[in-house]
Amino acid sequence: MHATGLPLRSCVLLGSVTLLLMLPETLPVPVLKGLVVERFGVSATAASWFMAANLLGALLMAPWIGPLAERSNRTRLCTAALLLDALLMQALAHPLGFPSFLLLRVFEGAAHITALTLVMGIVADAAGERRGRALGCVGAGLTLGVALGAAIGGQIGRSDPLRTLHVASAVLAIAAVGAWTWLPRDVPTAHRPGLREVWAVVSRERGVRVPLLLAFVDRFTVGFFTTGFPLLLGRVHGVEPPSIGMLLAAFLLPFALLSWPLGRLAESWSRAALVAGGSLVYGLGVATVGVVPVAAMWWLMPGLGVASAVMFVPTLLWLLERAPGIGRTTSIAAFHGAGSLGFLLGTLACGMLVRLGADERGGYVIAFGVAGALEIIGAVLVVSAMRTRRA
Repeated sequence: MHATGLPLRSCVLLGSVTLLLMLPETLPVPVLKGLVVERFGVSATAASWFMAANLLGALLMAPWIGPLAERSNRTRLCTAALLLDALLMQALAHPLGFPSFLLLRVFEGAAHITALTLVMGIVADAAGERRGRALGCVGAGLTLGVALGAAIGGQIGRSDPLRTLHVASAVLAIAAVGAWTWLPRDVPTAHRPGLREVWAVVSRERGVRVPLLLAFVDRFTVGFFTTGFPLLLGRVHGVEPPSIGMLLAAFLLPFALLSWPLGRLAESWSRAALVAGGSLVYGLGVATVGVVPVAAMWWLMPGLGVASAVMFVPTLLWLLERAPGIGRTTSIAAFHGAGSLGFLLGTLACGMLVRLGADERGGYVIAFGVAGALEIIGAVLVVSAMRTRRA
């Protein structure tokens, strides 16, 4: 462990591990029609269960990662989780019934969130004074992996959707080698909190509850972008799929590029102030998605990406410094658990809210208006927490 933190080269390598870890998760997304609907003869709605099963696995596993990690060598555990993830991804490509396919996907989601949490936990412990920039590199790798996976998956799975699963398995195996090689040496902690102790800290510390609530709300809005946004563009505005992908990239790329510098900024600036400002701007932007014309979205989406980058690392740093006694890996597991629950509920809520409109366009106005309003409420909670802390 370094006293002054990880050097930039190590941060970049660890960001690369995160990229390799995340890329396989979105490789199959562009070919879900062939991979799920045509392969199993199910409805398009049932195809969305492929993503929901992954999130369910992450949600069920999140409470156990921290206590498990505190009792293990995290580097070995992370490597094992990545290898298990690779095997499960490969198993998804073999002949299966649809229920078995979804059950394997639940286990794959559990293995994936375990590996991601452990990478971030080890980095947070080893980074020392440079924790913001180190987590910024990890955040950049996370976002680039999601973006590249979706872009590459459509190409390699065009003729054979199962190929995306084979490639995903190979990439995860490479990520396991990278994790074993590049993760800093792990030093097990003497204190090993149980689930009751973790829950007691969350219940007692408002400084812990607020960033967890923000993680939930942020991922809740992301659920709207993964389900409602492509449908809004395609069905309401008549935008072609390549342009839809470009608009999503316009959101993701600023997020990835700014994660490191904003993480470094968060080392010396007020985390809560950055989170409050980012949440307010992001919430206002999300609320307008259903209203603005397509031409304006080419400006709106990069702005949302910048606002998201302003929030991400400062929220995580705020949580890490306000969660005493439960360990950073446990804190990050709680962060991902709250985010997975938000993503899952956001995906479901978007469809329900769209049906409330007088017409389809009006439904999307309602849906994104509600999502934006929740994010603005999150900003208000941050300001309130800042004032309480000063009092």
